[in-house]
Amino acid sequence: MSWQFKSILLVMMTMALACGFLHHVFPPALHNFERLHIFLFNLCSGGTLLLYFTEGRKTLSQRGRLFLVLAVGFALCAFQQWYVPALVIPLILAALVEQVRIDHFGSRFPRSLFSAKEPVARKFHQAALLCLSLGLLFSSPVILNSVYLQWFTIEKLKLDTFFLGFSFPISLISMSVIFSLMKKEELRLTALLKEASFWIINLGVIVFFIFILAGLVTSQVVIATLLFLTVAFILYLYWHEGIQLQQKAFLTSGILFLLVTSITGIAYILLSFSSYYRPEISHPLLRLHAFTALYGWNISGLVVISRHGDFPLQLHSSKVIGLHWLTVLLLCPLGYFLPYLAVLAVLAYAWLLVRLFFNQGGVDQALIAVQEETLHTAVPDNAPRSASNRPMPRNR
Repeated sequence: MSWQFKSILLVMMTMALACGFLHHVFPPALHNFERLHIFLFNLCSGGTLLLYFTEGRKTLSQRGRLFLVLAVGFALCAFQQWYVPALVIPLILAALVEQVRIDHFGSRFPRSLFSAKEPVARKFHQAALLCLSLGLLFSSPVILNSVYLQWFTIEKLKLDTFFLGFSFPISLISMSVIFSLMKKEELRLTALLKEASFWIINLGVIVFFIFILAGLVTSQVVIATLLFLTVAFILYLYWHEGIQLQQKAFLTSGILFLLVTSITGIAYILLSFSSYYRPEISHPLLRLHAFTALYGWNISGLVVISRHGDFPLQLHSSKVIGLHWLTVLLLCPLGYFLPYLAVLAVLAYAWLLVRLFFNQGGVDQALIAVQEETLHTAVPDNAPRSASNRPMPRNR
């Protein structure tokens, strides 16, 4: 990855977090910086990194650059409430993502998702691209209905709620990396449980979202608990089956963040339907849930895919991970309510990204071997290897 691309990511991700605290400066009723807070991280940074990782080039391709420019344009249009261009831009973005997915996986219809021979890591990878393209595709009719037509109204389905869905592709590509870095020697039962985890994560989130819209409290708790248990199983599996690489520390930390996200999510659901649902209790819990999801779990996966050819990095993993937890669990939630801690949170987060993006390292040959083995199991020996399904480049 070039230093220019790293610098762009550093600026965008830092601005994304800073936008989450701008309610201290600008009245929320006049400027909805929450949209920039979500878009700059999930779609602009996360979506671009997903395409970069999929294409496997040393530098961001022309398609990747076009996606980045249009994603920033979409973010600004949504922020400024310029909804006419916001109806068109996501359709172009969806087409770009689908081009990358079809080039990499070789099929318009994702039939390999239903194949028992397809590695779970590749299933998560394709699901991430498919989720991103569908989310962008659905953005236009959702905006059209919410702003102009208003044919149907669902109380809990607002534009900002829908835009939160752009974080799900980042979760899926993080899962893809986690499963790709597990040992290949496994029992039949383990393989079945991996497959079950893939479907529970993907279908569970969709069903959970439907239950939220329908206001089914008990069903929400059941699905949220099932998702929590699935993530706990993935943590157990990765702890025992994960290859001993430096990435394991970062990804294990990320799964722990996801467990915290699940617990706070379940707690918030239960709280919202209890007599204790008051702003002084619910608001801090919701902020903690949001920060651990966005800047805890998701950043762990994005850092690993952004520097997939650079590990091991020349840094102390434990110290960097400790700074990450301090920033996300303490400084960010408190900074949402206390302006001076918000400044400290942004500075700590920026320093964390500098360490993660710009520390130098050599190529991890063990990781390259894992990627080639994963590719070999997914592509028959007699199949031609196009540019889209060759091993990841060994860039520094």
